[in-house]
Order: sequence, then C-alpha cells, then structure tokens
Amino acid sequence: MAKLSVLSEGFNGLSFEVKTEKASIGRLDDNSFSIPEASVSSHHCEVWLKGDDVVVKDLGSTNGSFINELQLAAEKEAVLRPGQVLRLGQVQLRFETGMKQSDASRQTVKIGAGTLAGTANNTAFAKKSNNANKVFFAAGGLLLLIIIAALVYAFGNLSSPTAP
Repeated sequence: MAKLSVLSEGFNGLSFEVKTEKASIGRLDDNSFSIPEASVSSHHCEVWLKGDDVVVKDLGSTNGSFINELQLAAEKEAVLRPGQVLRLGQVQLRFETGMKQSDASRQTVKIGAGTLAGTANNTAFAKKSNNANKVFFAAGGLLLLIIIAALVYAFGNLSSPTAP
C-alpha cells in the first residue's frame, strides 16, 4: 500500500493512501488530503501513483513543495520515490510502500515533466542574506565621520585667536 505519512509534530499518525488517480493536498477541507497548517497552501499540490513512484505537481503554492529539500518548480511534475520526504511548507511527509526501502532510492530525485528549482540551501524558510544591515552600518559609519569632522572644525575655530 503506497501512502504519504506525515512526520511533522502535531500531525502524528496522519497519512494518506496514494492511488493512481490525481489527488489534491492542501489546507482546505475540499482537498483529497487536508493538512490544516498555515504554511500549507489552500490547494498546495497534486499527487498520483505511477508504478512504484508518486508523481508530485506543485500548484503554485506560496511556500513551495520540496523533495528531499530540493524545490519543485511551480506547475511542474517530479517523481517522489519510496522513502523520500516530501515537504509542503513546513510539513514533512514520507512516501512509504510497506516494502524495505534502499538507500539509493532516498538519494535520487527523478524529474518528471519539469525541473527542480534551486538546491538544498534554497528553501522558502532558509536564512536570507540581509543587505539592509550592510547599508545601515555603512550609512552610520559615514554619518559618524561627518559628525567627527564637524566637531574637529568647530573646536578648531574656538581655539584660534580672533583678530582685534
């Protein structure tokens, strides 16, 4: 029996049997598999069984769909193999078949009709570089230099004698 089992805390024991017909996964109750979590979009993705694999298609979700931390391109299909982890927003699901999984199947991500966008470090929740801090410190340093120069100029004029 092919199924997606939720691994994330608060959803222990929640699973979905994957069949050959397309099924939608999302936050709303009108999905085939409803996951009531804020990081999961209303209609996040579609899944269906194809042989021993599950095909996943992201439906343009806000927080993305990831297979083993590699992001699926929006509106593209990718293959989820037995033992691999599918992440929808912050919710992780493992694809299980009930058969013993090999380590090799956990490491490969086969691309269906599309491609994966980015790398494992390119996730929706990864720490982003913050150039605003650099600009803030540069502007602060420049302002400090201007203030010091103004003080030196002001005190320099006070100590010089004025002509009668």
